[in-house]
Amino acid sequence: MIICIGAGPGHLDFLTHKAARLIAQADVVAGFNAVVDMVRPLVVPAAQVITMCYQDQVTRLADVAALHHAGKRCVVVFMGDMHFSGFQYLERVERACGHRVETVPGISSAQILASKGRVCFDETTFFTFHRRGDLTPFKQHLRDVLAAGRNAIVIPRPWDFMPRDVATYLLGHGANPDHRAEVWENLTRAEAEWEGSLAELEGQDFSDMSICLLRALTPMATGLEGER
Repeated sequence: MIICIGAGPGHLDFLTHKAARLIAQADVVAGFNAVVDMVRPLVVPAAQVITMCYQDQVTRLADVAALHHAGKRCVVVFMGDMHFSGFQYLERVERACGHRVETVPGISSAQILASKGRVCFDETTFFTFHRRGDLTPFKQHLRDVLAAGRNAIVIPRPWDFMPRDVATYLLGHGANPDHRAEVWENLTRAEAEWEGSLAELEGQDFSDMSICLLRALTPMATGLEGER
């Protein structure tokens, strides 16, 4: 058995009962360091823990796959929901195993931010730049969404497209400098870490545990119409 589990946005309060039970029953618990550290209180002492980073994830996932094929009950934990910003990682797990794996969805940081920021899903578009490859089409889509007067929830990409880079990009393509933005770090906090305009955001630095909310302006106010 190998199961990929969405472990919530950074606090055990947002872990589902099913996910907690599967972690506690696992022979092997694997994932990126920060996510494994979060669920470590649920891991039984006899379980093997395999942590990884971006540089060694392929090698470490091969180790997990070998244990899975040897009959161990393996769990790979993801921050949030693997069907949002973690989908490429899910594909790496499946390539390592050589087959599709079972998934248990979790609560994403986008869901938590929508709740804390009091924005409606119907009026909001979600973006994850936490992906490999060319970001240009996704950046252009972000401009289109803001031009249409919608909210945007944005997961940045460490470290080359962080919140300040989002602001720089949008301002460089005609966005209103007064467009309101919020940056939330460690979403278990009650309030945004930072709130201000895009122009002010350009001068701010945040950790890789950040997510942005760009609140809607009317299409007339964005200054983004016709930009390509």
